[in-house]
Amino acid sequence: PADDVALLVARVRALPEGATAAWRFTADPTVVARARQLATDRLTGWGLEELTFTTELIVSELVTNAVRYAGSPVELRLIRDKTLICEVSDPSQTQPHLRRARLTDEGGRGLFLVAQLAHRWGSRYTASGKTIWTEQPLPDAL
Repeated sequence: PADDVALLVARVRALPEGATAAWRFTADPTVVARARQLATDRLTGWGLEELTFTTELIVSELVTNAVRYAGSPVELRLIRDKTLICEVSDPSQTQPHLRRARLTDEGGRGLFLVAQLAHRWGSRYTASGKTIWTEQPLPDAL
């Protein structure tokens, strides 16, 4: 046909009250520990202590990268839905890429570690920069 038309239908639903938590930080290395603590406190409030260790590592790596390479503001958001979603947003338009650090490299393992810990991960451009997101399955008991 000469007039191809595409239709996209999306179904969305509202998240329950209290299913999200968000924080904004300046690009200062000292905020990484604060971000980890806030995430841990929120997971405890949601009864998701089982995900604390992995989420702390993910938050630490993603917030550290944002602080180091992107500048202010750095935003952290946790979403408790069918999975636990962790998002870190920053003002940089540069998309992350996995690299394999050599044995002698002092850094370069953060995103690789995140990719190994998360069930799924990815990134998207936003109007003000980019967001890197991860998903972790919720514990079976929930």
